[in-house]
Amino acid sequence: MENRVFGKTKDGKTVTCYTLKNKNGMEVDVLNYGGIIVRISVPDAQGKFADVALGYDNMEQYIENPCFFGAAIGPNANRIGNATCVIDGKEVKLSVNDGVNNLHSHNELGYHARVFAVEEQANALRLTLEDEDGCMGFPGNKKIAITYTLTDNNELELHYEAESDANTILNLTNHSYFNLKGHGEGTIEDHTVYLKASHYTPCVPGSIPTGEIAPVKGTVMDFTSPKVVGKEIDADDAQLQMAGGYDHNWVLDDFDGQLQHVATVTAAGTTRVMKVYTTLPGIQFYAGNYISEQPGKEGKTYVRRGGLALETQLFPDSINKENFPNAVFGPERKYVSTTVYAFANA
Repeated sequence: MENRVFGKTKDGKTVTCYTLKNKNGMEVDVLNYGGIIVRISVPDAQGKFADVALGYDNMEQYIENPCFFGAAIGPNANRIGNATCVIDGKEVKLSVNDGVNNLHSHNELGYHARVFAVEEQANALRLTLEDEDGCMGFPGNKKIAITYTLTDNNELELHYEAESDANTILNLTNHSYFNLKGHGEGTIEDHTVYLKASHYTPCVPGSIPTGEIAPVKGTVMDFTSPKVVGKEIDADDAQLQMAGGYDHNWVLDDFDGQLQHVATVTAAGTTRVMKVYTTLPGIQFYAGNYISEQPGKEGKTYVRRGGLALETQLFPDSINKENFPNAVFGPERKYVSTTVYAFANA
């Protein structure tokens, strides 16, 4: 494994970029800052490599990173309604940073903006973090570990472990954006997506779920057969208009806590295929509707919908919805999950 100094945080901490490599020439760059996946270089059927992950060349941009490119999100990914919830009978108040709601825990203190301790392994990188009781409003002294493993089957595995000495919310994910043509190569509206999900969670304005688990059949949300992203993304549909396109949580079929194949992505003009596997019950498919035109890596310009995210997760606002998966973990319940992004060629 190679590593290099990437830059420094605002308070002067050194940020290192680690490069995972496999026997096929695939490479993945990960920062100890935010657990950020900077680069995923994968081949097409002709052996031509492209970096399929959106990101930046420097720390200054990652310190801002309004789209959370590549970042580890925690302790809670996605939204919590009104930035409040109740745990063990006590009201928990969180950062109000997305309208009246909470998004991705905290803008400055969330795990996407923290420096992790590092343990280098043979083909893996283990990042750890300790997060004190009351930080960002979340109860419990928490210990977090994320292990990034690159296999010789061109699989990038993300394994999460977290424990807390008090009941708290734990819902971790990664916020990488993918473009299988290569980062900066236009929009992902020509990508085709399959989701193993016959239901999704409709939202009210502000993207907080209503609590309903609704069937996708007969709606624009149906990806149970592979569908081109751009086909219906701008349809006259209240859910899509509210979110500027796809930015919803899909309820994965056959969830039993075991690793299963839940999504497949292909793209026009390339043989590259990405499959997603997870042990989690939900996946947020976000089509990059709010990526503003901006400079990305290697002099590329990123545009609206220039990448798509598939964030495996518990459901948004699970803590406030009794019928959603239990997002409370503590002394009696450790958080463990695995997500795999597997790359191949058609």
